[in-house]
Amino acid sequence: MTHLLTAHGFDVVAAVASGPELVAALREHRPEVSIVDVRMPPTNTDEGLQAALAARREVPGLPVLVLSQHVEQLYARELLADGTGAIGYLLKDRVFNAEQFIDAVRRVAAGGTVMDPEVIAKLVAGNASDPLTALTPREREVLALMAEGCSNAAIASRLHFSEGAVGKHTANIFAKLDITASDDTNRRVLAVLTYLGMS
Repeated sequence: MTHLLTAHGFDVVAAVASGPELVAALREHRPEVSIVDVRMPPTNTDEGLQAALAARREVPGLPVLVLSQHVEQLYARELLADGTGAIGYLLKDRVFNAEQFIDAVRRVAAGGTVMDPEVIAKLVAGNASDPLTALTPREREVLALMAEGCSNAAIASRLHFSEGAVGKHTANIFAKLDITASDDTNRRVLAVLTYLGMS
């Protein structure tokens, strides 16, 4: 992991082996982004996740990208609960596609939210939410890509239409989900939380 990150221009300020070491490193360095394995010693259960959440409570909005072997809905919900963004949850096998993985790291570092498509599918499967029924199929596609952490430009590219059209769809999504502009909240994150049935 360290080699991959340094090869793509990142400065690695710490590499740790346990949850307590992770919390200490995050407190000390306050990195632009941290990449955390859910399972770390000493318990090898959810030590890494709990360390990341503890650090984010101390430093709200601290950018964290969590890697997991399997989709755990509870982990995704805990990570997204504060609604501030700068968070990601990917399955470990995504690291093998270096370009996509590095893009995810950069998006989280920039304050975005990145969710593995498999995580999104599991969360949405059991959480049909009433406000979403007002969305058109195209708006749901846009919102699904927002949930993956895609920018408007990336959504436009994936769906083959203009950024202006994405902006209109996004505005419609916010209106239909009754998400108003505020200095205290990120509307994209709130829309994604609604989509995932977590609002």
